[in-house]
Amino acid sequence: MIETRAIVTDIEGTTSSISFVRDVLFPYARKRLPAFVETHGDQPQVQHWLHEAASEAGLVEASRQDIIELLLQWIDQDRKSTALKALQGMIWKDGYAAGDYRAHMYPEVAARLRDWRADGLRLYVYSSGSVPAQQLLFRYSEAGDLTPLFAGYFDTETGPKREAESYRRIAEAIGEQPGHILFLSDIEEELDAAQAAGLRTAWLLREPLVFPATPRHPAFRDFDAIQP
Repeated sequence: MIETRAIVTDIEGTTSSISFVRDVLFPYARKRLPAFVETHGDQPQVQHWLHEAASEAGLVEASRQDIIELLLQWIDQDRKSTALKALQGMIWKDGYAAGDYRAHMYPEVAARLRDWRADGLRLYVYSSGSVPAQQLLFRYSEAGDLTPLFAGYFDTETGPKREAESYRRIAEAIGEQPGHILFLSDIEEELDAAQAAGLRTAWLLREPLVFPATPRHPAFRDFDAIQP
């Protein structure tokens, strides 16, 4: 049996509920984004991501209000934009620090992550959210600060999650052969891409999702069922 040396996990639908991101984080950022851009728009880091958003949209000349409206539209579309994710992460940081919310974790996740780390497995995160947003989510989780468990984080700057090349880059960055890496996700197309890159896969199908008759990937209800 091939030895698992590293685990890469998705977040939404895998470690944490999709509803936390959709119903808590997204509305929080949407409500505060206009004021955030107006008050922080001159800061170099914010300026950088506003420029990146304009470039992504093909806007040669755009006012600050134009960019705000563009970003709000992208939030409503759940667009996987690296610039948007970075700006959302800055807004979410304030919310976490103020105690406005704590990140949801499925009940067994924290204990299982600790067990895997204690067993010598290296743990990583790969999510469409920016790396700072990922770190915030695990630092301010309902289960406490989980960031010490992780060796690294990857976001869409590595590449799209449904493209095999992204997972090849992750394997190279981790310094492991793909076959020694287990990727956890609730999205079949992401698992397909990881598998095409040579990674092992685990498909999280939490209640009330139904197991397919012939799943293309090993399927599990929760982390407790996974034996790396």
